[in-house]
Amino acid sequence: MTTHDSDPSAPAPVSVSVVGPGDGEVLMLGTTRMRVLEDGRTTGHRLGLAESVLAPHTPGPPQHRHARHDEGFYVVSGSVRFTVGDEEYDAGAGTLVMVPPGAPHTFANVTGEPAVMLSTFTPDLYVQYFRDLRDLFAADGPPSRQANIDVMSRYATEPADVS
Repeated sequence: MTTHDSDPSAPAPVSVSVVGPGDGEVLMLGTTRMRVLEDGRTTGHRLGLAESVLAPHTPGPPQHRHARHDEGFYVVSGSVRFTVGDEEYDAGAGTLVMVPPGAPHTFANVTGEPAVMLSTFTPDLYVQYFRDLRDLFAADGPPSRQANIDVMSRYATEPADVS
């Protein structure tokens, strides 16, 4: 490897993140196990990435809208039900669901089998929401709908008014 310490015009060194199968920050959110694979530190906060394992019959968060970030969901295994407004979609393995800012959405595992999905957050704003939610679970058990909404509001997210 060549170093450019003596050349002030050389680009800054680039860090590469490698997260192995047993690595990453694990957040327990009730019956959901989330593993943060990228919290934005490597990407200049342009992207966050997490793997979630949803236990059978896991309800999702209240339907909500993000004002400042896109959220993507790639179903790795199992099936996840996405609710977007009044529409429901059962997404099996290999399905990608992209949610732009402003789109109402939620998800749940309504089956008797675990489901695994990868989630992207661009920018990484929402990764801290999951840390805060983990802290609510640890302090008081499952948070109330209102407690969850209060935490969401810290991250430019609000409940969706769905008719």
